Amino acid sequence: MGFRAAGHAGMAESGQDIVCAAASVLMINTLNAIERYTDVKTSELSEEESGVIEFRITGESVHDADLLLKTMILGLEEMADNDEYCEYIHVEFEEV
Repeated sequence: MGFRAAGHAGMAESGQDIVCAAASVLMINTLNAIERYTDVKTSELSEEESGVIEFRITGESVHDADLLLKTMILGLEEMADNDEYCEYIHVEFEEV
């Protein structure tokens, strides 16, 4: 279980892009919360230049980590469903 984000939103110039900033805050806060408030083992990779964040729960998942990930997904889906932002953010699910 985990997530992968790739690219930049492209709504505005770097440093002015509210879609990119909001998505980044949701994802980074989620991985920080999982690491701080749960005991699950994780792995992460981030490349600021390319806009890639990869986060995986490598051990047994627990309810709290699942709930935090669902909360992040809720925020990202709300952004993707918003008429003003939908062209700049896409949420896809895939089973690996």
